Order: sequence, then C-alpha cells, then structure tokens
Amino acid sequence: MNQPFFSILILFWQSEPYLQRCLQSLQAQTFQDFEVILLDNGASEPPDPAVLAILQKFLMKIIHSETNLGFAGGNNLAAKSASGEYLVLLNSDAFPEPDCLATLHQAALNHPGHCFASKLLQAADPTLLDGEWNVYHASGLAWRKNHNQPAAKSATKPRLVMSACAAASAYPRAAFEQVGGFDEAFFAYMEDLDLDMRLQLAGYPFLYLPEAVVHHVGSGSTGYRSDFGTYYGQRNLIWAFVKNMPGYLFYLLLPVHVFYNLLYLLAGLFLPSGKALFRGKRDAIKGIPAILKKRHTVQSQRKIAPRQFARLLDWNPLSPLVKILSRNSSVKDQHD
Repeated sequence: MNQPFFSILILFWQSEPYLQRCLQSLQAQTFQDFEVILLDNGASEPPDPAVLAILQKFLMKIIHSETNLGFAGGNNLAAKSASGEYLVLLNSDAFPEPDCLATLHQAALNHPGHCFASKLLQAADPTLLDGEWNVYHASGLAWRKNHNQPAAKSATKPRLVMSACAAASAYPRAAFEQVGGFDEAFFAYMEDLDLDMRLQLAGYPFLYLPEAVVHHVGSGSTGYRSDFGTYYGQRNLIWAFVKNMPGYLFYLLLPVHVFYNLLYLLAGLFLPSGKALFRGKRDAIKGIPAILKKRHTVQSQRKIAPRQFARLLDWNPLSPLVKILSRNSSVKDQHD
C-alpha cells in the first residue's frame, strides 16, 4: 500500500455529537490522499458504527485508550500509528471546507520543511473568526489571533507566524518526531504552543494559510472557560515560557512574565474560576525543576538565534493588559 500524504489525527472524548460532521467534511475533500487515525481518548461510549461507516472507503485506523490521555498524550499515541508524510491534527468539532486539504498539500509542496496554520471560522456563525494563529507575546502570554472578530478582518495572504492552533494544523511527521511530539506533562491547553515553539527553535517555521478554512465549534470537549481549561491554561502558560524562551530573551523578559502572572492572580480574585487559576499557578511553580531540565534539552538543540525567535513575538505593550481585562485571553482556549 502506498504511503498517504496526510495522516489525519482525530481524538474524541465527549464531543461525539460533532464527530459525524467532522468525518463527512473529510469525505467531501477534493484531495483524497490521506488516512484517518481515530483515537477513542477514554470516551464513555464508543463511536456509533453508523458514524464510522461514513469513511469506510478511506484507510482508517481506530485506536482505543482506556483512560483520557489528554490532547497531548492522545495525539502522541495516534501519531505512532501514522504513516503519512504530514500529520494533520483535527479536532472532532472542526470541519474543513472541501479545498482545505488541497490547499495544505500545495503549500507543503511549495514550502518543504514548514508547518501550517489554518483559518478557523466559528461553526455557528461563519462571519466570525474563531482564530487565525496563536499569538505569543513577549510577556509569555498567548491568545488566538482575531478570536471573535469579523472574518472580513482576517489576513488575506500567507504569512509566517509563531504557532498554529492545533484544532486544525499540519506538521511534517519527521519534524514532529524529531522534537518528541507533544509534551505529555502539559496534558491539555498550551501544549500546541509548546510544541510549536520547540519546532520553531529546531528550525521548522510556521506558515499561516488563509485559504485553508476550517469551521470550528470550540470547547466541544471541555466547555468554554471551564475550571479544567483555566487550571491547565494558567499552569502551562508558565511552563511554556520557562522551557522555550531562548537565550538572552529569557532573562530579559522573565520580570515581565512574572509581572503579568501576578496580574492574573489579582484578576483571579474576581473570577468564578479563580480557585482553578490559583491551583494552576501553584502547580506550575512546583513543576519548575522538571521544566528547567527540559529547557536544557530544548535549548541545547536550538537551530535559530534568539533574534530570529524575537521577530515572531508580539511586542505591543498594551496587548496583554487588554486580554486580561477583557477576560478574552486564550490561554484557556488554545485548541478546544
């Protein structure tokens, strides 16, 4: 059997209502050289056989996990069964438009060694963006570009970005394996940013493709602004910075990172999810010794200079304050 160009990894846990539409969107793709790897990530019930029958004409592998491995561990397990040249991560509540894979395929041919971000529209209202790529600020805060903004405001040309939202993203499989895939200690939230930063440091740039369009429900598995998302997002925010910020940038920006984390703690006093936020910060600090060991490994394998990394950061001093005050920061909404 010939090697497929794409291996599409789909995890499901509690988002079964969307899985059928997700698979139907793959059935409608104009580019058909792909396999589907479906991971049952500790779901309470297996997928309906009638749903799986949609893709009987495609090569599909079904993997069962007895426990929920999180987004990170689940995708790592699914990736081990992949044979495609590129991995496409696709949430079960994400529905690519018919030409999406064709656009990704052409971009991969034109830009070898690149990873790719797609344009996410809100499934309930496609006139609104769910996001374009993950912005990473010099302070170490992160959010989804143009989340909840009119789709008319989206970028019209491909551009280099820091990170792709893993609800719908593509990576050369060799690059994914080279950096060790997702860090499973992150479990969920910010794990896509952590992976993408490591790929950037290893010399694999990210290209945003505005014509690769995906409709995304969002929070299909964990619920919008849940305590679950707040805890992991706030914990992993710190880990991603400590682990990946390269060279002199780490020491230059560490005081700024500490300052904004203190602001988050202050904001937590007034938020319904404040207790989850405090737990996240506490456990982030407890995990710093292990993260510093990982930092040594990541930085010792770095292929780009800090100044190259700095060009991908958002340096607007007002951006983090706006995100915190608006309670719109997507540290809880990276890939859901």
